[in-house]
Amino acid sequence: MDRIKAAEVFVSIVEQGSLVGAAQSLDMSRSMVTRYLAEMEQWASAQLVHRSTRKLTLTAAGEKAFSNCRALLDLAKEVSTPLEHNAVALPEGTIRVSCSQFIAEDLLPRVVDAFLDDYPKVRIDVHVSNQVTHLVEDRIDLAIRITNELDPNLIARSLGVCRSVLCATQSYLKQHGYPVYPDDLAAHNFLMYSNFGKSLWHFTKDEQPLVAAVSGNYSANESSLLLHAVLKNRGISLQPRHAVQALINENKLVHVLPNYEPVSLGIYAVYRSRKHQSLALRTFIDRLVPYFKNTET
Repeated sequence: MDRIKAAEVFVSIVEQGSLVGAAQSLDMSRSMVTRYLAEMEQWASAQLVHRSTRKLTLTAAGEKAFSNCRALLDLAKEVSTPLEHNAVALPEGTIRVSCSQFIAEDLLPRVVDAFLDDYPKVRIDVHVSNQVTHLVEDRIDLAIRITNELDPNLIARSLGVCRSVLCATQSYLKQHGYPVYPDDLAAHNFLMYSNFGKSLWHFTKDEQPLVAAVSGNYSANESSLLLHAVLKNRGISLQPRHAVQALINENKLVHVLPNYEPVSLGIYAVYRSRKHQSLALRTFIDRLVPYFKNTET
């Protein structure tokens, strides 16, 4: 069997999420798709996928095979492209990006618009999610994450730092009091993130770490939902500075405890492999680094 074709079929199985989907995508019979998969597993001497009635998932060997097959197809495409004198390869193809709603709405649009203008053969497919992303299983090329807890099994490139501020409305603070010290926060209603900091928040002042106990009656996994609640006078929230600085400047929000710095989070580009990156993905990541560096976050 043609191994390049087998690689194409296997990649399609993973990207479509099923043998039936791959067969339809490739205009091929399901039996032929099954045969190619069997040949791939024979060549790999390992089971590559777990099949169930609901979902197809990759084994550890399957994840490695998927990465290698995509690299093989990229190489085959480059080899088959006619070479012109002094021709420079340009990025093309689809980049699947996963990020939070805050990043998708507040940070990505400008860099994506400029990138697509420069590389019209590239297609960017953005998936908005605040959940842990399984890059291979979810068919994601790049996850942009704000976190201080990285998966050691993935490769991450630092893009910058996300600085946060505590904020509330004047109406809320007039009714409940203005905190002066972090310990004062215990008397307030906090609008908290579902995935971190639900009972303790960390600050620094003069390079000294401080911890404050907090509690509240509303939580969410997306900063924009918490910001909406803040503006409805529901309590105090920790928000990305980039998202609320204009509201603070317009006196629609108050910067709470301005002399105490909440612990910053890193912004990272997370991906599977440096070795098998497509030219489009590599170029896009290289574009993100200076963009985030020059963007106030």
